[in-house]
Amino acid sequence: MTTTAPAADARMLGLAHYAARGVLEHVLARHGVTFVEQIALRAAVTADAPRTPAELVATVRTTLKAGEAEARAAVDALRAGELLAGDGPHLIPTDAGRGLLAAVTAETAPLTARVWGGIPAEDLAAAGRVLALVAERADRELAALEG
Repeated sequence: MTTTAPAADARMLGLAHYAARGVLEHVLARHGVTFVEQIALRAAVTADAPRTPAELVATVRTTLKAGEAEARAAVDALRAGELLAGDGPHLIPTDAGRGLLAAVTAETAPLTARVWGGIPAEDLAAAGRVLALVAERADRELAALEG
């Protein structure tokens, strides 16, 4: 019996996103951090230079298409949890913040390997091209709606 793979569409993209996000959120919950907070922390840790609170909020908003209040609450929670600290006008990750991100990365690595493992490189490349195009088009549509 031959089965046909479902065509990629918005529903399939959403199902894959929420399944993978659910795995990550399960790990994050053990560390008392939300998905949005993790996005803000990762942005601070991986930034080439220290970011201001407004820059971190803007990064979260752009990355997740989140509202101002949600993004600001995530940055504020990281400060309150001493995962980010003030350094003049900037916020920098603390040792605890860097450690938390490293721990989450280490815990999710084997899970990610099992989820993505065995998918042929050419399939991943094709999916990457399609997803990049979908994101570009959706960003353009969102900008027009918010225009």
